[in-house]
Amino acid sequence: MVRVDEIEPSGPGGAVRFVRRELGVEAFGVNWFEVAPNVEGRRHDESESGQEEVNVIVRGSGVYRIEDEEVPFAAGTIFRFDPETTRQPVAGPDGFAMVAIGARRGSYEPRGPF
Repeated sequence: MVRVDEIEPSGPGGAVRFVRRELGVEAFGVNWFEVAPNVEGRRHDESESGQEEVNVIVRGSGVYRIEDEEVPFAAGTIFRFDPETTRQPVAGPDGFAMVAIGARRGSYEPRGPF
């Protein structure tokens, strides 16, 4: 167990908290992001890593620039991205926090009917 506020902030502007490292997770990546008001996140894709990614917005709002489209988000919004999808989060006036989870395609084996 770990509390987000116990994880040392890293990355540009201290926006990332590396949850996976703290918990010793080996099956997937998981990070916590705190993005300040009106800050543009990094435009990127995961083509090189091959990871699918899920982003869960837990606080705040903004827009995600996905390819050539701007998609508004607020707390409770969940995004799923293919590795080759270019995306860039942009924080609204109150900033936002999100959990990002990623793993390579095919690394998960569904179990049961769920």
